[in-house]
Amino acid sequence: MAPRAQVSGHCLCGAVRFTAAVRTRETHCCHCEMCRRWTGSALLAVSIAPDDIVFDGAETIRTYASSDWAERAWCDRCGSTLYYRLSVDGFGPRTYEMSLGLFDDPGAFPMAKEIFIDRKPTAYAFAGDHRRLTEAEHLAARGLA
Repeated sequence: MAPRAQVSGHCLCGAVRFTAAVRTRETHCCHCEMCRRWTGSALLAVSIAPDDIVFDGAETIRTYASSDWAERAWCDRCGSTLYYRLSVDGFGPRTYEMSLGLFDDPGAFPMAKEIFIDRKPTAYAFAGDHRRLTEAEHLAARGLA
């Protein structure tokens, strides 16, 4: 078994922070309607076993039972999407599916799988001929650089 990589991350405001040992450095993407409505896009997530993650600021985490078998969590201070997690046994591993945008180094997790691709909106295929701006270009266009 490959050694676990230590990772860290936090929500937008920093009230919820975490450190974790990931077993695989892979991202998966869910295009189901619930994930799209919850995140405003697709859920890009990294699976972390419950025993492999430590939360700081857990008192700020709020959860919502989005089905009879799963819950979704967010930071109560800034609203950042935190994780999706199975809440009952019998449906698969009860891992934290942590939102990729929370990680300090999200580029370390290549895409491994997409699910519900039959539900994926065509606009989510970002390849193609359209305008692309760097951070500096976008800020300059807004007069913020």
